[in-house]
Amino acid sequence: MPALHATDAICMTNASRPARATGKAASKYKGRGGNPRRPRGTRALAARIVTAVLQGRSLDAELALQQPSLNEDDQRFLQALSYGVLRDLRRLQWLAGQLLDKPPSKSGQLIEALICVGLFQLRELRLPERAAVHSTVQAARELKLDWAANLVNAVLRRYLRESEALDAAIPTSPAIRHAHPGWLVDQIQQDWPQDWETLLEANNQPGPMWLRVNQSRNSRDEYLAQLQATGIQASASMHAPHAIRLDKPLPVSALPGFADGLVSVQDAAAQLAGPLLDCAAGQRVLDACAAPGGKTTHILELQPELHMLALDADAQRLARVEENLTRLQLEATTLAADANNVEDWWNGEPFDRILLDAPCSGSGVIRRHPDIKWLRRASDIPALAARQAALLKALWPTLAPAGKLLFATCSILQAEGDAVIQSFLATHQDAQNESLRGRWGEATNYGRRIRSGDDDMDGFFYCLLTKRSDDVA
Repeated sequence: MPALHATDAICMTNASRPARATGKAASKYKGRGGNPRRPRGTRALAARIVTAVLQGRSLDAELALQQPSLNEDDQRFLQALSYGVLRDLRRLQWLAGQLLDKPPSKSGQLIEALICVGLFQLRELRLPERAAVHSTVQAARELKLDWAANLVNAVLRRYLRESEALDAAIPTSPAIRHAHPGWLVDQIQQDWPQDWETLLEANNQPGPMWLRVNQSRNSRDEYLAQLQATGIQASASMHAPHAIRLDKPLPVSALPGFADGLVSVQDAAAQLAGPLLDCAAGQRVLDACAAPGGKTTHILELQPELHMLALDADAQRLARVEENLTRLQLEATTLAADANNVEDWWNGEPFDRILLDAPCSGSGVIRRHPDIKWLRRASDIPALAARQAALLKALWPTLAPAGKLLFATCSILQAEGDAVIQSFLATHQDAQNESLRGRWGEATNYGRRIRSGDDDMDGFFYCLLTKRSDDVA
């Protein structure tokens, strides 16, 4: 999964609380860049984006299509609306259902999305009521839905009149209270029986912006001093040795030395992979699902003298690996190929280390990608687990005796963690899992898992496998 997006971290909304938020989020849009009347078109665009996500499109892809035509302030406002509505979608949809006498007969999904955008402004962003209502009504006309303008106006004004009673009546069922699909609530309750509610709440909080200091160029303490000198408040991670958490998210252009490769953006949980592999100079290393390259480059920062092969099935995403390598002045061989089809790309020389950051549900990074809640289906999980198992099976023969393979998923579901490893070990007698020690996360039967939000980190699962030598197997 991709590393932390700085643009995601800009989202300042807090959609986890049923009650109205404080005025802090709204203050972002007051004054010079924040007149709620000024960002013309952003409400309409947000409604289109939410609708597109509910029809199967990714939030990042939709924002990439819409944001380039906007100035920076409007881009941030559009992002706050889109992320915020998708985080709080179940509650907003329930409220919309209470406010509508009957569902709109035409363009129903788009109108519901626009009403949710309006409700979100009133409930969470705390924008001035008259301006928020007027701009959302105008958005109906911008969407060529003139017939719905009066409907949107009536619904939002009714909410203003009845908000206290409506908010108090929001159902207490976990799916609505925590704005998650029912199947995911059930699965998290099963996998995290003691912590499920805390985890759901964490999923609705925007993740902080984490940096990874390039230790081959400077130390974390040195970079913290640089940040302090420029007035940027930050603190060091207690778990990842090169990780820094910013008190407030910033554009990467504001980070000292970013363009020169002094620092990268990457969640602290993802930064644990490099040290766990413990690479030595001269070793052959495979990053099997490398894009966008955060872990690839971190491994090379820790030990530049490696024979690194960065593999990814998506040639376009592989280009991002190459961009990161160039910015950080690191070298690796990149290859667009499906890791499953070993015969297509492997030359027969075994690898000393393999990182398998396997495709997964992304359930551990929902706080950064709230669309995951609505794009994933329960039926996806067995298929993803089967794909992870197939990758493990395909790559294992390419690992040298005494070599190590680190299996990682940014998932909090046991089906994409211990269950995959248990099945693999049952059929591979030359494999053994190593105990992962640390103060981060918690131990499982075969590795360690991190609950989303623990120590401000994303949710992750790690398992380190060692191939027994011939004389031991």
